[in-house]
Amino acid sequence: MQGFNMGRYVPPELEGTMSANKVAGKHALGKRANKIKEGILTVRFEMPYAVWCNHCPKPTIIGQGVRFNAEKKKVGNYYSTPIWSFRMKHPACGGWIEIHTDPKNTAYVVKEGGKARDTGEDRVREGEDGVPILSAEERERRRQDAFAVLEDKKQDKIQEKEQGKRIIELQEIRDQHWDDPYEANKRLRRTFRAERKVREKEHDYAEKLRDRMGLDVELMPENDEDRRHAILIDFGGLADEDVDVETMRVTSRPLFQQDKQDEATPVKAKPSHKARAAAEIERRKKALQQEVRDNSRAAADPFLSFGNTESRTFRAITGIKRKAESNTSEQQTRAEEKQQDDAEKNETKSLEKAQPKPALSLVAYDSD
Repeated sequence: MQGFNMGRYVPPELEGTMSANKVAGKHALGKRANKIKEGILTVRFEMPYAVWCNHCPKPTIIGQGVRFNAEKKKVGNYYSTPIWSFRMKHPACGGWIEIHTDPKNTAYVVKEGGKARDTGEDRVREGEDGVPILSAEERERRRQDAFAVLEDKKQDKIQEKEQGKRIIELQEIRDQHWDDPYEANKRLRRTFRAERKVREKEHDYAEKLRDRMGLDVELMPENDEDRRHAILIDFGGLADEDVDVETMRVTSRPLFQQDKQDEATPVKAKPSHKARAAAEIERRKKALQQEVRDNSRAAADPFLSFGNTESRTFRAITGIKRKAESNTSEQQTRAEEKQQDDAEKNETKSLEKAQPKPALSLVAYDSD
Protein backbone atom coordinates (compact mmCIF):
# COMPACT_ATOMS: atom_id res chain seq x y z
CA MET A 1 0.00 0.00 0.00
CA GLN A 2 1.46 3.37 -0.99
CA GLY A 3 2.12 5.91 1.74
CA PHE A 4 2.95 3.40 4.51
CA ASN A 5 6.49 2.68 5.87
CA MET A 6 7.07 0.10 8.60
CA GLY A 7 3.48 0.38 9.81
CA ARG A 8 3.62 4.17 10.13
CA TYR A 9 1.74 6.49 7.84
CA VAL A 10 3.67 8.95 5.68
CA PRO A 11 1.70 11.24 3.30
CA PRO A 12 2.45 10.58 -0.37
CA GLU A 13 3.78 14.09 -0.93
CA LEU A 14 6.32 13.65 1.90
CA GLU A 15 7.34 10.09 1.19
CA GLY A 16 11.09 9.75 0.75
CA THR A 17 11.83 13.20 2.18
CA MET A 18 11.30 12.59 5.91
CA SER A 19 10.64 9.74 8.31
CA ALA A 20 7.37 8.91 10.04
CA ASN A 21 8.78 10.01 13.44
CA LYS A 22 9.63 13.39 12.04
CA VAL A 23 6.18 13.72 10.41
CA ALA A 24 4.52 12.89 13.74
CA GLY A 25 6.92 15.20 15.66
CA LYS A 26 8.33 12.41 17.79
CA HIS A 27 11.86 11.24 18.63
CA ALA A 28 13.06 7.80 17.65
CA LEU A 29 13.65 6.93 21.33
CA GLY A 30 10.12 7.94 22.32
CA LYS A 31 9.47 9.13 25.89
CA ARG A 32 13.11 8.54 26.82
CA ALA A 33 14.05 11.60 24.79
CA ASN A 34 11.46 13.99 26.21
CA LYS A 35 14.26 16.25 27.57
CA ILE A 36 16.71 15.68 24.74
CA LYS A 37 16.76 19.41 23.98
CA GLU A 38 18.17 19.99 27.48
CA GLY A 39 20.81 17.32 26.91
CA ILE A 40 19.05 14.80 29.14
CA LEU A 41 18.37 11.23 28.08
CA THR A 42 16.49 8.70 30.19
CA VAL A 43 18.48 5.47 30.57
CA ARG A 44 18.34 2.35 32.72
CA PHE A 45 20.86 2.75 35.54
CA GLU A 46 22.00 0.10 37.99
CA MET A 47 23.38 0.94 41.44
CA PRO A 48 27.16 0.24 41.40
CA TYR A 49 27.24 -0.28 45.20
CA ALA A 50 25.00 0.00 48.24
CA VAL A 51 23.86 3.57 49.03
CA TRP A 52 22.17 5.03 52.10
CA CYS A 53 19.22 7.29 51.21
CA ASN A 54 19.28 10.68 52.99
CA HIS A 55 15.65 11.52 52.20
CA CYS A 56 14.01 8.56 53.92
CA PRO A 57 12.73 9.24 57.48
CA LYS A 58 14.28 5.99 58.67
CA PRO A 59 17.77 4.81 57.63
CA THR A 60 17.17 3.03 54.35
CA ILE A 61 19.79 1.38 52.20
CA ILE A 62 19.51 0.84 48.46
CA GLY A 63 21.22 -2.41 47.60
CA GLN A 64 23.79 -2.91 44.89
CA GLY A 65 22.28 -3.84 41.52
CA VAL A 66 18.89 -2.10 42.01
CA ARG A 67 17.81 -0.50 38.72
CA PHE A 68 16.31 2.93 38.15
CA ASN A 69 15.18 5.08 35.23
CA ALA A 70 17.85 7.76 35.53
CA GLU A 71 18.34 11.01 33.68
CA LYS A 72 21.74 10.89 32.01
CA LYS A 73 23.51 14.21 31.39
CA LYS A 74 27.02 15.37 30.61
CA VAL A 75 28.35 17.67 33.35
CA GLY A 76 32.05 18.01 32.50
CA ASN A 77 35.26 16.47 31.15
CA TYR A 78 38.32 14.82 32.59
CA TYR A 79 40.82 15.64 29.87
CA SER A 80 39.04 14.14 26.83
CA THR A 81 36.79 11.77 28.85
CA PRO A 82 33.26 13.09 29.58
CA ILE A 83 31.86 13.06 33.11
CA TRP A 84 28.26 11.81 33.21
CA SER A 85 25.59 12.52 35.79
CA PHE A 86 22.82 10.02 36.63
CA ARG A 87 19.88 11.54 38.49
CA MET A 88 17.19 9.13 39.72
CA LYS A 89 14.16 9.18 42.01
CA HIS A 90 13.86 6.86 45.00
CA PRO A 91 10.35 5.33 44.82
CA ALA A 92 10.19 4.76 48.61
CA CYS A 93 10.45 8.42 49.61
CA GLY A 94 10.43 10.35 46.33
CA GLY A 95 13.86 11.88 46.97
CA TRP A 96 16.34 12.46 44.19
CA ILE A 97 19.75 10.82 44.22
CA GLU A 98 22.52 11.98 41.89
CA ILE A 99 25.62 9.92 41.04
CA HIS A 100 28.56 11.09 38.90
CA THR A 101 31.24 9.09 37.12
CA ASP A 102 34.88 9.54 38.21
CA PRO A 103 37.19 8.79 35.24
CA LYS A 104 40.29 9.67 37.27
CA ASN A 105 39.71 6.86 39.78
CA THR A 106 37.48 4.72 37.50
CA ALA A 107 34.65 4.80 40.04
CA TYR A 108 31.22 6.30 40.83
CA VAL A 109 30.71 9.12 43.36
CA VAL A 110 27.41 9.96 45.15
CA LYS A 111 26.99 13.74 44.82
CA GLU A 112 23.50 14.34 46.22
CA GLY A 113 20.71 12.63 48.17
CA GLY A 114 22.68 9.69 49.48
CA LYS A 115 25.88 8.29 50.92
CA ALA A 116 27.90 5.26 49.92
CA ARG A 117 27.95 2.50 52.50
CA ASP A 118 31.34 2.22 54.24
CA THR A 119 32.50 -1.38 54.05
CA GLY A 120 36.00 -0.68 55.39
CA GLU A 121 37.76 -1.77 52.21
CA ASP A 122 39.18 1.70 51.57
CA ARG A 123 40.70 2.05 55.02
CA VAL A 124 44.41 1.56 55.61
CA ARG A 125 44.73 -1.47 57.84
CA GLU A 126 47.30 -1.99 60.56
CA GLY A 127 50.64 -3.19 59.25
CA GLU A 128 50.13 -1.50 55.85
CA ASP A 129 51.81 1.69 54.63
CA GLY A 130 53.78 2.06 57.86
CA VAL A 131 50.74 1.87 60.21
CA PRO A 132 51.84 0.07 63.41
CA ILE A 133 50.01 -2.99 64.70
CA LEU A 134 48.46 -2.20 68.09
CA SER A 135 47.70 -4.59 70.87
CA ALA A 136 44.26 -4.79 72.49
CA GLU A 137 45.39 -2.75 75.51
CA GLU A 138 46.98 -0.05 73.35
CA ARG A 139 43.89 0.15 71.12
CA GLU A 140 41.63 0.56 74.16
CA ARG A 141 43.89 3.19 75.69
CA ARG A 142 43.88 5.22 72.49
CA ARG A 143 40.13 4.97 72.22
CA GLN A 144 39.72 6.47 75.69
CA ASP A 145 42.60 8.93 75.54
CA ALA A 146 41.73 11.94 73.39
CA PHE A 147 45.22 13.37 73.75
CA ALA A 148 46.68 10.33 72.03
CA VAL A 149 44.55 11.09 68.99
CA LEU A 150 45.80 14.68 68.96
CA GLU A 151 49.41 13.51 69.25
CA ASP A 152 48.93 11.13 66.33
CA LYS A 153 47.49 13.94 64.24
CA LYS A 154 50.40 16.19 65.18
CA GLN A 155 52.91 13.47 64.31
CA ASP A 156 51.17 12.92 60.99
CA LYS A 157 51.42 16.63 60.19
CA ILE A 158 55.16 16.68 61.01
CA GLN A 159 55.73 13.63 58.84
CA GLU A 160 53.69 15.15 56.03
CA LYS A 161 55.76 18.35 56.23
CA GLU A 162 59.07 16.45 56.07
CA GLN A 163 57.92 14.32 53.16
CA GLY A 164 56.72 17.46 51.37
CA LYS A 165 60.22 18.99 51.68
CA ARG A 166 61.77 15.83 50.31
CA ILE A 167 59.38 15.85 47.35
CA ILE A 168 60.24 19.47 46.59
CA GLU A 169 63.98 18.68 46.71
CA LEU A 170 63.52 15.79 44.29
CA GLN A 171 61.55 18.00 41.94
CA GLU A 172 64.27 20.66 42.04
CA ILE A 173 66.99 18.09 41.29
CA ARG A 174 64.95 16.72 38.41
CA ASP A 175 64.39 20.21 37.00
CA GLN A 176 68.08 20.98 37.39
CA HIS A 177 69.28 17.91 35.50
CA TRP A 178 66.53 17.72 32.91
CA ASP A 179 65.83 21.39 32.32
CA ASP A 180 67.43 21.04 28.90
CA PRO A 181 66.88 17.49 27.55
CA TYR A 182 69.31 18.11 24.69
CA GLU A 183 72.21 18.91 27.03
CA ALA A 184 71.37 15.96 29.28
CA ASN A 185 71.34 13.62 26.30
CA LYS A 186 74.58 15.14 25.09
CA ARG A 187 76.31 14.43 28.41
CA LEU A 188 75.09 10.84 28.44
CA ARG A 189 76.28 10.22 24.89
CA ARG A 190 79.69 11.78 25.64
CA THR A 191 80.16 9.46 28.62
CA PHE A 192 79.03 6.48 26.57
CA ARG A 193 81.54 7.24 23.80
CA ALA A 194 84.44 7.44 26.26
CA GLU A 195 83.47 4.14 27.91
CA ARG A 196 82.98 2.51 24.51
CA LYS A 197 86.55 3.34 23.45
CA VAL A 198 87.89 1.76 26.64
CA ARG A 199 85.81 -1.38 26.09
CA GLU A 200 86.96 -1.66 22.46
CA LYS A 201 90.59 -1.29 23.54
CA GLU A 202 90.23 -4.01 26.18
CA HIS A 203 88.48 -6.28 23.68
CA ASP A 204 91.27 -5.87 21.10
CA TYR A 205 93.92 -6.59 23.73
CA ALA A 206 92.06 -9.73 24.86
CA GLU A 207 91.70 -10.97 21.27
CA LYS A 208 95.41 -10.48 20.58
CA LEU A 209 96.28 -12.31 23.79
CA ARG A 210 93.99 -15.20 22.84
CA ASP A 211 95.55 -15.46 19.39
CA ARG A 212 99.08 -15.34 20.77
CA MET A 213 98.46 -17.98 23.47
CA GLY A 214 96.04 -20.12 21.44
CA LEU A 215 93.22 -19.89 23.97
CA ASP A 216 89.64 -20.88 23.17
CA VAL A 217 88.02 -19.26 26.21
CA GLU A 218 86.72 -15.78 26.79
CA LEU A 219 89.09 -13.63 28.85
CA MET A 220 87.62 -11.50 31.59
CA PRO A 221 88.87 -7.91 32.08
CA GLU A 222 91.62 -7.33 34.61
CA ASN A 223 91.00 -5.67 37.94
CA ASP A 224 93.09 -4.45 40.86
CA GLU A 225 92.40 -7.55 42.98
CA ASP A 226 93.73 -9.87 40.27
CA ARG A 227 96.87 -7.74 39.87
CA ARG A 228 97.59 -7.81 43.61
CA HIS A 229 97.04 -11.56 43.69
CA ALA A 230 99.39 -12.11 40.74
CA ILE A 231 102.13 -10.07 42.39
CA LEU A 232 101.95 -12.25 45.50
CA ILE A 233 102.42 -15.49 43.51
CA ASP A 234 106.01 -16.82 43.77
CA PHE A 235 106.70 -19.55 41.21
CA GLY A 236 108.75 -22.29 42.81
CA GLY A 237 108.93 -20.40 46.06
CA LEU A 238 110.99 -22.52 48.47
CA ALA A 239 111.55 -21.70 52.06
CA ASP A 240 115.10 -21.53 53.34
CA GLU A 241 114.75 -24.77 55.24
CA ASP A 242 113.28 -26.56 52.18
CA VAL A 243 116.20 -25.73 49.85
CA ASP A 244 118.76 -28.51 49.61
CA VAL A 245 122.30 -27.28 50.16
CA GLU A 246 123.82 -29.62 47.59
CA THR A 247 121.17 -28.71 44.98
CA MET A 248 121.71 -24.98 45.54
CA ARG A 249 125.49 -25.46 45.21
CA VAL A 250 125.15 -27.37 41.94
CA THR A 251 122.54 -25.06 40.37
CA SER A 252 124.45 -21.95 41.37
CA ARG A 253 127.54 -23.00 39.35
CA PRO A 254 127.98 -21.14 36.06
CA LEU A 255 127.42 -23.04 32.81
CA PHE A 256 130.87 -22.16 31.47
CA GLN A 257 134.13 -22.19 33.35
CA GLN A 258 135.60 -18.83 34.09
CA ASP A 259 139.15 -17.96 33.24
CA LYS A 260 141.71 -19.04 35.76
CA GLN A 261 143.26 -15.63 35.61
CA ASP A 262 140.06 -14.11 36.98
CA GLU A 263 139.88 -16.65 39.76
CA ALA A 264 143.54 -16.42 40.69
CA THR A 265 144.35 -13.81 43.25
CA PRO A 266 147.79 -12.70 44.29
CA VAL A 267 148.97 -14.24 47.54
CA LYS A 268 150.83 -12.15 49.98
CA ALA A 269 153.21 -13.52 52.49
CA LYS A 270 151.92 -11.70 55.54
CA PRO A 271 148.92 -9.38 54.97
CA SER A 272 148.51 -6.53 57.38
CA HIS A 273 145.64 -6.07 59.80
CA LYS A 274 143.88 -3.55 57.56
CA ALA A 275 144.29 -5.79 54.52
CA ARG A 276 142.81 -8.75 56.41
CA ALA A 277 139.84 -6.65 57.51
CA ALA A 278 139.22 -5.41 53.95
CA ALA A 279 139.54 -8.97 52.61
CA GLU A 280 137.04 -10.21 55.20
CA ILE A 281 134.55 -7.45 54.23
CA GLU A 282 134.98 -8.28 50.55
CA ARG A 283 134.51 -11.99 51.25
CA ARG A 284 131.27 -11.37 53.18
CA LYS A 285 130.03 -9.07 50.42
CA LYS A 286 130.63 -11.71 47.75
CA ALA A 287 129.02 -14.40 49.90
CA LEU A 288 125.91 -12.23 50.35
CA GLN A 289 125.74 -11.52 46.62
CA GLN A 290 126.11 -15.20 45.83
CA GLU A 291 123.35 -16.11 48.30
CA VAL A 292 121.00 -13.51 46.80
CA ARG A 293 121.68 -14.83 43.29
CA ASP A 294 121.08 -18.42 44.41
CA ASN A 295 117.82 -17.53 46.13
CA SER A 296 116.62 -15.50 43.16
CA ARG A 297 117.40 -18.32 40.73
CA ALA A 298 115.68 -20.93 42.89
CA ALA A 299 112.57 -18.73 43.23
CA ALA A 300 112.38 -17.79 39.56
CA ASP A 301 113.09 -21.23 38.04
CA PRO A 302 110.01 -23.51 38.49
CA PHE A 303 112.09 -26.60 37.64
CA LEU A 304 114.11 -26.20 40.85
CA SER A 305 111.04 -26.70 43.08
CA PHE A 306 111.78 -30.07 44.59
CA GLY A 307 109.41 -29.79 47.59
CA ASN A 308 110.37 -30.70 51.14
CA THR A 309 113.71 -32.39 51.67
CA GLU A 310 112.24 -34.61 54.38
CA SER A 311 109.98 -36.48 51.94
CA ARG A 312 112.69 -36.62 49.21
CA THR A 313 115.29 -39.40 48.90
CA PHE A 314 118.46 -39.23 46.78
CA ARG A 315 120.13 -42.12 45.06
CA ALA A 316 123.83 -42.22 44.53
CA ILE A 317 125.02 -41.85 40.93
CA THR A 318 127.88 -44.09 39.86
CA GLY A 319 131.03 -42.32 38.81
CA ILE A 320 130.36 -39.20 40.90
CA LYS A 321 132.10 -38.75 44.18
CA ARG A 322 130.46 -36.72 46.86
CA LYS A 323 132.44 -34.37 49.03
CA ALA A 324 132.70 -35.50 52.60
CA GLU A 325 130.93 -33.26 55.08
CA SER A 326 131.34 -32.75 58.76
CA ASN A 327 127.82 -33.86 59.58
CA THR A 328 127.99 -37.39 61.01
CA SER A 329 124.37 -38.31 60.31
CA GLU A 330 124.73 -37.32 56.65
CA GLN A 331 127.92 -39.38 56.33
CA GLN A 332 126.18 -42.40 57.78
CA THR A 333 123.21 -41.99 55.40
CA ARG A 334 125.47 -41.70 52.38
CA ALA A 335 127.45 -44.74 53.48
CA GLU A 336 124.25 -46.75 53.63
CA GLU A 337 123.29 -45.52 50.18
CA LYS A 338 126.72 -46.53 48.83
CA GLN A 339 126.33 -50.04 50.28
CA GLN A 340 122.89 -50.32 48.66
CA ASP A 341 124.30 -49.21 45.29
CA ASP A 342 127.14 -51.79 45.53
CA ALA A 343 124.58 -54.52 46.23
CA GLU A 344 122.53 -53.47 43.22
CA LYS A 345 125.67 -53.51 41.01
CA ASN A 346 126.58 -57.02 42.11
CA GLU A 347 123.03 -58.22 41.44
CA THR A 348 123.06 -56.63 37.98
CA LYS A 349 126.40 -58.30 37.07
CA SER A 350 125.12 -61.72 38.14
CA LEU A 351 122.03 -61.31 35.99
CA GLU A 352 124.12 -60.27 32.99
CA LYS A 353 126.30 -63.36 33.33
CA ALA A 354 123.26 -65.65 33.52
CA GLN A 355 121.67 -64.28 30.35
CA PRO A 356 123.01 -65.61 26.99
CA LYS A 357 124.82 -63.11 24.80
CA PRO A 358 122.84 -61.96 21.74
CA ALA A 359 124.02 -62.91 18.30
CA LEU A 360 125.85 -60.43 16.15
CA SER A 361 123.60 -58.34 13.93
CA LEU A 362 124.08 -55.66 11.34
CA VAL A 363 122.09 -53.14 13.30
CA ALA A 364 122.13 -52.13 16.93
CA TYR A 365 118.44 -53.03 17.51
CA ASP A 366 116.42 -56.21 17.20
CA SER A 367 114.75 -56.90 13.87
CA ASP A 368 111.16 -57.90 13.49
